Amino acid sequence: MNIVIKRLDHIQICIPIGAEDEARAFYTGVLGFAEIEKPETLKANGGLWYKIGDIELHIGVENREGYRSKSHPAFEVENIEAVRRYLEEKGVVTQDEKNIPGVIRFSFHDPFRNRIEFLEKQQ
Repeated sequence: MNIVIKRLDHIQICIPIGAEDEARAFYTGVLGFAEIEKPETLKANGGLWYKIGDIELHIGVENREGYRSKSHPAFEVENIEAVRRYLEEKGVVTQDEKNIPGVIRFSFHDPFRNRIEFLEKQQ
């Protein structure tokens, strides 16, 4: 059997329990992501969801004590250097990533230690 992947549907990252307002300030306020309503059956779990292009970012809540993972979403953006300058002006610390031919990329951490990568593919 061949498993056919149609597309990436969503990415889940996590924040500490009760940190939704701080997450909203970063993801909506700084990054400008559009929040979407969670299904009624999942609202009691906490967290929040965003629609980004044709995928969703699900932000769940969990105990984050001592947590540091390599897991991350990578978002393709336009005008990556301007995006990086904007984030740095907002106080976000960015970091160069190892070179991949044909790709400009950097990463940063949200206020909850989730790593996020932004990239731009060169023509």
